[in-house]
Amino acid sequence: MKIAFIGGGVMAEAMVRGILNKELTTPSAIGVSDISEVRRKALSSSYGVNTFTSNLEAISGAEVVVLAIKPQDLTKVLAELSGHIHAEQLVLSIIAGASLDSLCQGLNHGCLVRAMPNMPAQVSCGISVWTATSEVSREQREKAGSILDALGKEVYVAEEKYIDMATAVSGSGPAYVFVVIESLIEAAVHIGLPRDLAQELVTETVLGSAQTIKILNEHPARLRDKVTSPGGTTAAGLLELEKGGLRAILTQAVIAAYEKAKVLRG
Repeated sequence: MKIAFIGGGVMAEAMVRGILNKELTTPSAIGVSDISEVRRKALSSSYGVNTFTSNLEAISGAEVVVLAIKPQDLTKVLAELSGHIHAEQLVLSIIAGASLDSLCQGLNHGCLVRAMPNMPAQVSCGISVWTATSEVSREQREKAGSILDALGKEVYVAEEKYIDMATAVSGSGPAYVFVVIESLIEAAVHIGLPRDLAQELVTETVLGSAQTIKILNEHPARLRDKVTSPGGTTAAGLLELEKGGLRAILTQAVIAAYEKAKVLRG
């Protein structure tokens, strides 16, 4: 499978690394176009992929064209690529806020996949939500799924509206989790734990808790009840979280992110 990346940023590099680790293709079958010479040299040196200064050269002969540019560069890149994407080429966009309609119109091309990967994809622990136009064949969907699966896990949705919702949850979600982790670490330091120990305890607790939900496949509320003894330390801590409105604040954060995602999509 020959894959071309338009943009060689952090997420593009994560995709290249995941694709090669999964042995979906070879370095010689991957081309990356980027305006930064530093990025081109870094990707070529680290992964042995081909690099280009020209987007049109990069997409020549590619089966899959991955749009991994910044949203502010989209208009310029669409104008450059319009009319040069062949009917049989699959375009996979990971550009935040770029709808399928805007991409189809800008490229004058209908075979498109829109995906929302998240930040943990950088360490192959991400989750990507994606959808496709009706012109994408079954074989092309399988290719798109395998590429996104190399970032961690992929979930296909039939309706594009779920991409904006995923943006607010899995896309922005890592930032919410990082804030919680940071707060727990600072609280642990405040009560006297050494910072290194505090970070290790909190990190492993969060990882273990998430794995428990995944492995036992139980509702988080039931697992919370198992940890909470009547009149115990956990009950006292949970009472303070309820007083502080943690649930309401997290809900408001997700809603705000979702509304912003809809605005960006236009």
